[in-house]
Amino acid sequence: MLPKRATYKLHIVAMAMMLLLATGVSAQVVADSTKSEGNIPEKISIEQTANDTLSIDSVQRETAALASDSSRVSKKRSATGVTERIARFKPEPYKATWLAVVLPGAGQIYNRKYWKLPIVYGGIMGCLYAYNWNNQMYSDYRQAFLDIMDADPNSKSYETFFPSGYDFQSNEEYLKELFKKRKNRYRRWRDLSVFACVGVYLVSIVDAYVDAHLSSFDISEDINLSIHPDVQPSGANGNYYGLNCNISF
Repeated sequence: MLPKRATYKLHIVAMAMMLLLATGVSAQVVADSTKSEGNIPEKISIEQTANDTLSIDSVQRETAALASDSSRVSKKRSATGVTERIARFKPEPYKATWLAVVLPGAGQIYNRKYWKLPIVYGGIMGCLYAYNWNNQMYSDYRQAFLDIMDADPNSKSYETFFPSGYDFQSNEEYLKELFKKRKNRYRRWRDLSVFACVGVYLVSIVDAYVDAHLSSFDISEDINLSIHPDVQPSGANGNYYGLNCNISF
């Protein structure tokens, strides 16, 4: 058996070793618990950071996509606007006027107002037809008046205006006055036909000039016209009733 003193020393050493062992185990447990508790927030923060990064990237991609779409739309609109400006034809008044002077209706063709051509050419052709008709009638009545006024029995063109068997001898004075009036009337109508034809020609020139000027005239879409009843007091005489017209630009 060991001496009592040695046994006591062994007990002290054993207790010290057990104390050291227990202290080491507790420190290890505390360290492990601290490590495990510290890793969870770190992992969560990493995952949150990753999610935030992904959301930021998605927002940036969406923003870039919207920006590209808006730029594409703006480019398309600008291209459309340029195309419309290029496609819009603006005639020159000076050129349209001279074309109308050289050839009736050419100014309207240059201004691309083709619907006016039947009006121009219809007016001119109508005036020319009236001139030809009145001139023919004037020539016939003029010759009849000359024949009935002379003493030549062979010149009787006026007989074609009446049926056979008509008594020219008893109605000679009446026929002279009649042929004279008809001659003067058709001559006047013939001259009026010439003036009308010149008038149509001048109107076509003015129309071509004015139409070329107004082709670049911009009418705003903000023009509004409102009409509503209105009552205006007039003192002792009562009220005046009427309409109020407002034009806003």
